[in-house]
Amino acid sequence: MKALLNDGTVQEMEDGLSVLRHTTSHILAQAVKRLYPETKLAIGPSVADGFYYDMDREGGFTDDDLAKIEAEMKKIVKENLKLETFALPRDEAIKLMEEKKEDYKVELIKDLPEDAKITFYKQGEFTDLCAGPHVLYTKQCKAFKLTSLAGAYWRGDEHNKMLTRIYGTAFESKEELDAYLTMLEEAKKRDHRKLGKELGLFMFADEGPGFPFFLPKGMALKNALMEYWREVHRAFGYDEISTPLIMNQALWLQSGHWDHYKDNMYTTTIDDEPYCIKPMNCPGSILVYKNEAHSYRDLPLKYAEVGTVHRHERSGTLHGLMRVRCFTQDDAHLYVTPDQIEGAIEDVVKIIDTVYTKFGFKYKIELSTRPEDSMGSDEDWENATNALKFALEKLGREYEINEGDGAFYGPKIDFHLVDAIGRTWQCGTIQLDFQMPQRFEIEYTGADGAKHRPIMIHRVCFGSIERFIGILIEHYAGKFPVWLSPVQVKVLSVSEKSRDYAAKITKAFFDAGIRVENDARDEKIGYKIREAQLQKVPYMLVIGEKEAEDGTVVAVRSRDAGDLGVMKTEDFIAKVLKQIADRED
Repeated sequence: MKALLNDGTVQEMEDGLSVLRHTTSHILAQAVKRLYPETKLAIGPSVADGFYYDMDREGGFTDDDLAKIEAEMKKIVKENLKLETFALPRDEAIKLMEEKKEDYKVELIKDLPEDAKITFYKQGEFTDLCAGPHVLYTKQCKAFKLTSLAGAYWRGDEHNKMLTRIYGTAFESKEELDAYLTMLEEAKKRDHRKLGKELGLFMFADEGPGFPFFLPKGMALKNALMEYWREVHRAFGYDEISTPLIMNQALWLQSGHWDHYKDNMYTTTIDDEPYCIKPMNCPGSILVYKNEAHSYRDLPLKYAEVGTVHRHERSGTLHGLMRVRCFTQDDAHLYVTPDQIEGAIEDVVKIIDTVYTKFGFKYKIELSTRPEDSMGSDEDWENATNALKFALEKLGREYEINEGDGAFYGPKIDFHLVDAIGRTWQCGTIQLDFQMPQRFEIEYTGADGAKHRPIMIHRVCFGSIERFIGILIEHYAGKFPVWLSPVQVKVLSVSEKSRDYAAKITKAFFDAGIRVENDARDEKIGYKIREAQLQKVPYMLVIGEKEAEDGTVVAVRSRDAGDLGVMKTEDFIAKVLKQIADRED
């Protein structure tokens, strides 16, 4: 796509969709200024799935306003306005924005260096502060849609004013836009917050915003997930540990977290000494490593920990199970010799592949490099980054480079899951760390009898278990496979005459280790079946007088396949147990 750069030149851009979306955000701002001229504009970038514009208007905006704005945007597109760019000295740029009463733009300009080149883009009567690039004419932005409203603090600071953020998306064709909007509708149906409430999985309370409560059915799901996790890790040779939730501040100073992460940490005081509630599990793992001496023969050492961590997230960013303040990480820390790095990373990729394949996820891989806020030498970072590259290339895995998004102590490999409706989620990660072993001076005795420094590999499969459960809810639309389902079998008695047998059947399934519920209410069987379907239970057993008289059979109904007919009770129990044991889809 040809794009107009801020120096006035036209250039072919590879990332044409981003350019298109950025221009559409300007069309949005222009439409708002036409309809509501008192509105003050903040920022309007393109983002992964579209664009947004933050605006300050007394009373904000409503969904009815969005319809009006969208209609005005369509007019601007039809006007086919030409995009033009120009630059001004800093003082003149400030004066221009002051004349337009754009206070937020003035603040942005004042934060720029004295000698900065201040560029603007103009389309018709509308001019906006912007570095570009943009498409050449507004007519190119035909396929767009405003999608939602949200609150957003100016510059992401909760001490600043709350603005209104208008979200939208744009594509190069109407067909692509329609496909995306269809996906959004499907995503609404799958929203884990909605399904979590309907299925009785989890809740939140005003007494603990951002701190999830798992209900009995949610715990059944979580426990089934963790049983699988432990089974896989046992097969891959991990030892499980548990470390304290609270440790003194000195530990976090030594690890580097206090300098790089303190704004996200909760603190307390114990015996007049500052302590921190852990935001990460790694320092505790290191203390376990230091508890005893190690030889090269012990390595690689694999410590796995299902550890609860707390991180202070801004209230405006909290989102169901996807963004919380307290969550459980399925962490593991590997301690390896330099010549074991590649093999250890290959092993971790295999375990992550095993886990994701079980849930039917495909995934993409990113290699994230050194961020600005980091610690350690250039040499260590180069060695660590190359080790990750070599391991991925040896495995024949395709990956993209994500510049500057590594952890503060080392580069990382991130795994982005692709769910059932095509959305991506970052979950698994592998981080190579030369820094903490140095800061904690951990050692092992080499074959030469001398002391050496191990390298530390941080990794997670699920990431946040809470977030992974949220992803699974949406991936399966609440229709979990039998082995994960909170209730695997629901027993439905047709009448009072079959209730005793239904209770007996329920006990038989419970004693076999199957998660079962008995619906003995005085309701019509059709109503009970519909309710069980809404609860997305895999199997329903309809127990009528015939089944009660026989005493050895059940009438089986499947969530997905409908009526399966009559089966011997013991045969059906064996069938369900096999599905659970094999963890079938």
